[in-house]
Amino acid sequence: MPVAPYGSWPSPIAPDDLVRGGLRLPGGLLDGSVRYWTEGHPEQAGRVGLWREASDGTRTELTPQGYVRNGVNTYGGGDFTAADGLVAYTSWPDGGVRLIEAGRDVELAPGGPFRYAALSLAPRQRLLFAVREDHSDPDAPETTTVVALDLDHPDPAGGRVLASGADFYAHPSLGPTGLLAWCEWDQPAMPWDETRIVVAPLADPTATRVVAGGPGVSALYPAWAPDGALLFLADASGFWNFVRWDGDGARGLLPAPYDFCGPLWTMAPAPYTVIDDHRIGCCATVEGVVRLGVLDFGGPGPARLHPLPSDAVTAQLGGRGSRCLAVLGFADRPAALVELDWQSGATRELRAVAEPPADPGLVSRARPLTFPGEDGPVHAWYYPPTNPGWRAPTGELPPVQVWSHGGPTAHSGPDFSLAVQFWTSRGIGIVDVNYGGSTGYGRAYRERLRGRWGLVDVADCAGAAAALVAAGLADPDRLSIRGSSAGGFTTLAALVGTDTFAAGISLYGIGDLEALTSDPDAPGGGTHKFEARYLDGLVAPWPEGRQTYLDRSPIHHLDRLGCPMLVLQGTDDVVVPPEQATAIAAAVRAKGLPVRLRMFEGEGHGFRRADSIIAVAQESLAFLAQVHGFVPA
Repeated sequence: MPVAPYGSWPSPIAPDDLVRGGLRLPGGLLDGSVRYWTEGHPEQAGRVGLWREASDGTRTELTPQGYVRNGVNTYGGGDFTAADGLVAYTSWPDGGVRLIEAGRDVELAPGGPFRYAALSLAPRQRLLFAVREDHSDPDAPETTTVVALDLDHPDPAGGRVLASGADFYAHPSLGPTGLLAWCEWDQPAMPWDETRIVVAPLADPTATRVVAGGPGVSALYPAWAPDGALLFLADASGFWNFVRWDGDGARGLLPAPYDFCGPLWTMAPAPYTVIDDHRIGCCATVEGVVRLGVLDFGGPGPARLHPLPSDAVTAQLGGRGSRCLAVLGFADRPAALVELDWQSGATRELRAVAEPPADPGLVSRARPLTFPGEDGPVHAWYYPPTNPGWRAPTGELPPVQVWSHGGPTAHSGPDFSLAVQFWTSRGIGIVDVNYGGSTGYGRAYRERLRGRWGLVDVADCAGAAAALVAAGLADPDRLSIRGSSAGGFTTLAALVGTDTFAAGISLYGIGDLEALTSDPDAPGGGTHKFEARYLDGLVAPWPEGRQTYLDRSPIHHLDRLGCPMLVLQGTDDVVVPPEQATAIAAAVRAKGLPVRLRMFEGEGHGFRRADSIIAVAQESLAFLAQVHGFVPA
């Protein structure tokens, strides 16, 4: 077998392949025997199109000239829905809502100052429910409401307001008895901290009733069963478990030490399928891995979770009935959109994110890595260097990248990713850390980060690197750390707070925490409304805790930095101001350390265009090759 240093192995995965494998499949739904889903294409500058597959298998893009997306809470979601042959979607960048009926595509409500999300159709009532954001007042934060749009009379005023007064709303849904349900919450809470499930008669939406949630409880994703009972997820038990409310009271269906949903970052539909009055198709995150199953709560005994045979390790579900569309992720091949039969577990693939690897032996599969942390065990996924055609010189240890995910309230699963394989096939290991604060392990694990962002996450990322070094799996002199957004903050904080890493790569990372507060007079002018009070829980209340913000902000401690950096930033980012990237790069350069700053024109918070994705891979590989001393093939 040929011998070459780690990092210099020839790989069949080129930067261009990250584009071809970068198809985004947010999810889909079934309407009878018709299937609908959206696709995001990097080669089309990230454009998202809405697709339809008829019962005879004929496929049509319903929006060949359009872009299906919205900007509610900046992250959007719930941008299309379908029922009884009707299809509604949000249009980007104008922000309007459109209806497809009988072959006609018409505007229901214009965008302009309005944005819409979490669309939900009520065909019998000829209504479309939505969460609406109003940006009419440029001098004040946007207001969020629940509105109803009349399917027969387009409304330039943006619909009839049904619920108002809370800071945020999500997932309005009309039940079979005429009750409307939704989720709501107020700042400074984030939706994984504290929310309420509220119901009200559609005929009198002011007659509200809180059925779940409140202090210390996150109750999410309401959906109606055919018998009129309301289903949702709540973490009063310490985990997001299912609850059923029948008008008289709420009861937990299956208290279990694992989560049945993740954090509400977007307005994507409820992540489960209501099969009938007493069964739910769902996925439970057990030890960081998703398990598909059917929750049966019919009969006199306790509810039972019947596992479904599947090799999926991640899943995005939704819908109603005995079948649904699901995006399943796998350990050894790209994710795919499938039609899933809840009775048998059988699946039919509709669309894959990418072609499977030609050589299965090239795939580096995630290995669970658990190591002790200050607050208990910490979880991560380790991807070893893997290429069946090459080996490293005897005695050489591989360079390893530590990946810190965004959020920071997010979760990294063990599913196949070309972005990971790009590195491992070249001989560079990856360890993807679910540091304290990550979801997927219950509320207590999630709250490890409360008041300690920039401390716990940094210690856990450094701990993951140390665990690999101790196991003889990583070269202690060739460790790097990489992260985007909140993960970029962890990356920057680790570089100034530890001496573990020889290099860092920050993608639209946060350098100055003050710029993410709700204060428009803070450096950078404050962040968007959804996250304006997020740091109250992660760092400290503002402005009383300003000194903590200064102490934790990497921009103020670059005197401690001792390694090269690569900084990648979009010019149109409204979450992390681009000025943060330029300030970080200037400060590093002023210290005389090597730094490379690349600004991507027209990109926002996340890179969507093909040329940007390719450039990020090229820049990152060249940067690490220079720092770690290998020559890329």
